[in-house]
Amino acid sequence: MEYPQIKVIEHNEELEGLALLIRDVTFARPQGVELQMQILAPWYGMVGNTIPKLTPKPCIVFLQGSAWTTPDQKYEIPQLGWYAQHGFVVATITHRDRTKGFPAPAYLVDTKTAVRFLRANAAQYGIDPQRIGFWGTSSGGNTAMLMAITGDDHRYRGQEYPAYSDAVKAVVECFGPSDMRKLAEGSQLGSAEIEQMFDSFAGKGPDREAIIDAMSPARHIEAGKEYPPMLLIHGDADPVVPYSESETFFHRYIDAGYNANMIRIAGAPHEDSFWSRELHQEILMFFKKYL
Repeated sequence: MEYPQIKVIEHNEELEGLALLIRDVTFARPQGVELQMQILAPWYGMVGNTIPKLTPKPCIVFLQGSAWTTPDQKYEIPQLGWYAQHGFVVATITHRDRTKGFPAPAYLVDTKTAVRFLRANAAQYGIDPQRIGFWGTSSGGNTAMLMAITGDDHRYRGQEYPAYSDAVKAVVECFGPSDMRKLAEGSQLGSAEIEQMFDSFAGKGPDREAIIDAMSPARHIEAGKEYPPMLLIHGDADPVVPYSESETFFHRYIDAGYNANMIRIAGAPHEDSFWSRELHQEILMFFKKYL
């Protein structure tokens, strides 16, 4: 009997191109609310029963859009695993929910706490604390723009991990609102729905307008700061957050002297067919360049 030749593949000693998932990592408990993240990392394997000393990798902190309610940390895990396979540690995070009595800026405070947690625990997760970037979609995109312009801003600093910075080195923003005041004044979502959202987003008190304005990143870009490079991405057929929201921020960021690029996704809605392999490749190349 003549058998087909047996193919030989060398073993993958460096575990290159593989990723692992570290589930349900608690990073904070503000006001008794347990906040968790899911961490995807290049697969480092075990040496006997011990974890080896990890080579520090750049880190991407990802925030899924949720209209500032409870982000689904696991929504993009299949896609985010691809970034871990390419050598990034990725932490997909959550924050307090505006509909449960936690108005803005709680979401921004919690996001910054997550960044400081990762710096404080960088050695454990194999992170280079000097190379942390941020990526957010929709309401997470609004957060991304705020993260770009409020690094180490004392107004949004929680109590956890006070010795560490919450500034990030590169930012990707996808279809997020940059002018919350404009959104509050009228939206394609409908006046009743938008009014209800802002009642929980900013409350009904005398500081309502000030909160909405503070969470409008396009209104607070200042020249002469140390803002990170940004990549802004938006679909030109988005029925929820108009394309102009990202474009406005893009223009103002560049006008103030900062590094930004923008991608328009032709015919794309909010999520769904917005995404493509080509787009993920663009995002990967951006983070490889700047982290």
